[in-house]
Amino acid sequence: MSEGYAIELYFDPALENQVLKTWNVFARRQISTKLINIESRPHITLFSTSSFIDSTKLEPIIKSFSSKQEPIFLSFSSIGTFSNDKNVLFLSLTPSISLLQLQSQLCEALKKENVEIGEEFRVDSWIPFCPVALDVPKSRMAEGFLVLRDLKLPVNGYAMDIGLVEFSPVREVFSFGFGNNLES
Repeated sequence: MSEGYAIELYFDPALENQVLKTWNVFARRQISTKLINIESRPHITLFSTSSFIDSTKLEPIIKSFSSKQEPIFLSFSSIGTFSNDKNVLFLSLTPSISLLQLQSQLCEALKKENVEIGEEFRVDSWIPFCPVALDVPKSRMAEGFLVLRDLKLPVNGYAMDIGLVEFSPVREVFSFGFGNNLES
């Protein structure tokens, strides 16, 4: 049984590899392997719900949406965590107008299809981030921050694709490249 669904923003191969290297450092140091274990892919979550989503209804909406998008420059410039018990470590983005507009437009497209947007994904409260470690033991959080401090920030790249995943474990339902990819 699915725990939920998420619409995720995916990166160009170079940026994705940078994030995967970080995941592997956390795994080698036995701080956190959850993202690897659930078969996730480096991403920014644009929308998530624990409710059932009819992917056949969403697929044409997201396909059309993605065809109108261009790759978005991303700059991960800081590291962070949330003040809850999930013990997540993440790379934080310098928010750009284009990224904020993309997420806002996606939410509007979903609302038109009567998909409820949770508080954390509303325009005025969404925090864009890329998870690098989940369920970090509280006693290892400081060590996790030290791993992230060793990154040469900022880490830059492009958002190139958007996809719907079912979790957990993560299973990609579909994904689409943005209309005008930078790849040659």
